[in-house]
Amino acid sequence: MKRRSSISALRWISLVFLFSAAVLTILQLIRFSRIRGNFPPGLSIAGVSVASLDRQQAAERLLQVYAVPVEVHYEDAVIQIKPSTLGFELDLEGMLAAADLQRLNRPFWLEFWDTLWNRSLTPDSVPLLATIPEDRLRKYLAEEIASRYDKPPTAAVPIAGSVNFDPGQPGTALNIDRAVALIEDALRSPTGRVVNLSYNLTGAPRPSFQNLQILLKQVFDVAGFEGLAEIYLLDLQTNQEIHFTYESGASQPPPLDIAVSAESTIKIPIMISVYRRLDDLLSEENANLMTQMIDRSENPPADQLMKKVIDPARGPLEVTDDMQKIGLQSTFLGAMMAEPVFLSRFETPANQREDVYTDPDLYNQTTTTEMGMVLDDIYQCSQYGGGTLVAAFPGEITQSECQEMIDYLSKNKIGVLFQAGLPDGTQFAHKHAWANTNDGLIHTIGDAGIAFTPGGNFLMVGFVYHPVQLVFDPTNLLFAQLSQAVYNYYNQVLP
Repeated sequence: MKRRSSISALRWISLVFLFSAAVLTILQLIRFSRIRGNFPPGLSIAGVSVASLDRQQAAERLLQVYAVPVEVHYEDAVIQIKPSTLGFELDLEGMLAAADLQRLNRPFWLEFWDTLWNRSLTPDSVPLLATIPEDRLRKYLAEEIASRYDKPPTAAVPIAGSVNFDPGQPGTALNIDRAVALIEDALRSPTGRVVNLSYNLTGAPRPSFQNLQILLKQVFDVAGFEGLAEIYLLDLQTNQEIHFTYESGASQPPPLDIAVSAESTIKIPIMISVYRRLDDLLSEENANLMTQMIDRSENPPADQLMKKVIDPARGPLEVTDDMQKIGLQSTFLGAMMAEPVFLSRFETPANQREDVYTDPDLYNQTTTTEMGMVLDDIYQCSQYGGGTLVAAFPGEITQSECQEMIDYLSKNKIGVLFQAGLPDGTQFAHKHAWANTNDGLIHTIGDAGIAFTPGGNFLMVGFVYHPVQLVFDPTNLLFAQLSQAVYNYYNQVLP
């Protein structure tokens, strides 16, 4: 009887344990069902922890984190940018759906069993899904930041009374490509919301061409030049021109294109006419004559070339005719350079003026503009194989011949006038001009050439005249200061 009582008690105890286990299991099931309705421990969406949060709570947390403004630093400026301003938009539904897969991708009972035995799997994090319209971001950067905070450069300005320039100040320009990448990274980060924008320095521009003209005129004022001058400058990159006359003591300078004695600058047209009539490169004899004519500026070799290559009797007139064919109306040669052979005088638009007079050589004249046109024609032909010379004389003047002309003119290294104002080593293809007249004095000095410089190539022609006398040393210094000012303009040489 006692044994049956013991067995009965054990049964009851077993039943109690079984019942308790069943109750605990049911409670665990209820608890697990509630927990399984939320996201699992360790889960993050777009770098934001959503462990134990339901969908609504997770969505609110994501919106809160990614609505924090991006703080942008541009030099001293600090700008707060709301993500919505840039069109930033979270794909909440897509990220939450991906997170649900972390929660529901295993069978209920298998996951319950792992949880019951405290065995948990680390879920994979869900990456950010968002829209960032790049065109809208670029527009904001350009219109709201660059337009407000970029600093424009200031141009260099001439220093009054000198041939130098005060340096301008460089500016800043937002590096928009780099800014787009940095801000996109910040918008995608839940924590790194501060961006330091980078910028590019923009160099100070050259002074305006008009300011250069003012500076060149000031060079005459400071030098106390007494006489008449005409200056022509051509930018060989942009075709911008500076062209002015200067007359000391005049309330208004005379109009442009004054007839002047061409002197030795007429040897540039002679050189063109020689090359026009030669099919091949210069013979050794002709090359020597060309060197003596251009480099040494000797007159007899000029006459020999005209007689031998152009025409024995009409050489100077043929040179004049060639210049007329390329559009020069006031440039002519009516006599030999050394021999007393006078062929013809010419009436031109320049020498028929009555408002100004420089007592030009009756048989050898040009204007500042036309000598500039001749040099520009040679330059265009030598650089690009085109221009007026090629058009006027098709098949008769080639690019290689024009390059040879530049080479000959570059050998004319006299170290005075315009060349004196250029740094050593600067290629300057030019021809100078001055001569004693019948009274034994110099009245006209000129120089015409092409300067090849790192900052740009330019063509410069200048003639000065004085009815009484031009003293060479101050005139030479004047020419040097003019070319130095132009060189400094192109190459930003600062004091």
